[in-house]
Amino acid sequence: MAEPEGSSVTELLHRVGDDPVAFERLLPLVYAELRQLASARLRGERPDHTLQPTALVHEAYLKLAGGVPQPFADRGHFFRVAARAMRQVLVDHARARRAAKRDGAAALDAETRTEGPSLDDVIAVDAALDALAQRDARQARVIELRFFAGLGIEETARVMDISTATVKRDWLLARAWLQRELDA
Repeated sequence: MAEPEGSSVTELLHRVGDDPVAFERLLPLVYAELRQLASARLRGERPDHTLQPTALVHEAYLKLAGGVPQPFADRGHFFRVAARAMRQVLVDHARARRAAKRDGAAALDAETRTEGPSLDDVIAVDAALDALAQRDARQARVIELRFFAGLGIEETARVMDISTATVKRDWLLARAWLQRELDA
């Protein structure tokens, strides 16, 4: 299906900083892709996770829309920023859930008996990822896109405009570094 004139994704991405309506027109054009990212990311979460893909997309959109609008260089740049927003939403959600548990919720509930990363794990990975970003920003982006956005090797390479070999190498090195940090 052809995009209506004046509403191509690339054009809207470039106009976001200058045209307040451009960001609003962008969401329907990229919504399906954002929902796929959210679904892929949430597949690895606990089965009883209270955040659904639609809610994750909407929360990430609100984070993106809430800041000072900046133009995006291209689709890859937009999806990298969207992946970071999803990461922030998931970490904020984990922190809120952990705080609620500390404030008197049952010590052992269904969440502690199910598979998937714990709230503490999500928060620990977020802190370690921030440290990795100080050491190697590209490796941190690879982890962010693969872990928090659920992208595959080829998709990550395309979004970052790097080779799949580079993504594989960064993925292996960054995962090993993160594992050491998390085990320390």
